[in-house]
Amino acid sequence: MKLFDFAIIIALSSAFTLTGGAEFYFKESRVKFPDTSEGAVLTHDFQFTNVGDVALVISEYKVACTCTQVDFPKEPIAPNGSGTIHLKFNTEGKYGLQLRKIELYSNASDKPFELSFKVNVIPRED
Repeated sequence: MKLFDFAIIIALSSAFTLTGGAEFYFKESRVKFPDTSEGAVLTHDFQFTNVGDVALVISEYKVACTCTQVDFPKEPIAPNGSGTIHLKFNTEGKYGLQLRKIELYSNASDKPFELSFKVNVIPRED
């Protein structure tokens, strides 16, 4: 019986040490734009909440090309606070199905949080 009690104590203490920290919660982490003509600039706001118990700090983002720009809060987001990741995608010179991702680096995890979007860009007829 003592071994069982010891196992329960270890399991509970492990659970408590694994919780905590900052944590993103997005209602949507992917967006699909309607078919769009080449040259249009698409925008979208990804709303999020910090559901963790410490302030969330976004340090940087990474995208595949300069056609995708992101604006994010520079100040820490308090627990239960919210923020917006603003996306801007320039379709100039793009055509066909565009599948793009945004990697957000923060203190929420050692792995980036991914947002994504897709759009079918219809090329201009010259």
